[in-house]
Amino acid sequence: MVEHTIPTELAPVAPADPEALNRLGGALLAAATSGGLLDIGYRVIDSPLGQLLLAGTEAGLVRVAFAKEGHDLVLEQLATTISPRILRAPSRLDRAATELDEYFAGRRTDFDLALDLRLATGFRREVLDHLPTIGYGHTASYAAVAAMTSSPRAVRAVGTACARNPLPLVLPCHRVVKSDGSQGAYLGGVEAKALLLALEASH
Repeated sequence: MVEHTIPTELAPVAPADPEALNRLGGALLAAATSGGLLDIGYRVIDSPLGQLLLAGTEAGLVRVAFAKEGHDLVLEQLATTISPRILRAPSRLDRAATELDEYFAGRRTDFDLALDLRLATGFRREVLDHLPTIGYGHTASYAAVAAMTSSPRAVRAVGTACARNPLPLVLPCHRVVKSDGSQGAYLGGVEAKALLLALEASH
């Protein structure tokens, strides 16, 4: 009868080589891109507001998400609404990351990025189209933004459009405030809105 011994300890597994993993990830990304298998690329950057998720398609930047939104949840939503073919692709978002860094450093007052606005339709899209007309360092009330649209009395709908803005910062919904001058709500949190308004006021 052959006896089998059961090892009491497992042999340690050598840690993965970070450079090898980066090469593998780069090769996978290159293959997916050349094969037309990459519909959404994403990366995460650090900012004064915490980590931001940037996602882009071939058409342009499609999503900027705050950490409080749950980056994994946002990626799941993108997979459902646009395409499940998503990969971490930092280079696709290099320009967006650079422009956001410049904005937070006070060296950029507007953005020059290709945008993919497919996540906003109807009246929401109309509101977002007007947000860049609110200049850096300025604010406009929800009522004033509504007055720019085809539904000038839809003040509450303007608030909803701002709350669901897929591209905060780039489309500056943080510059939309209440008629009494108070800040109002913000997708990134009231502290984030206060920081952004203070940043712009100081330059």
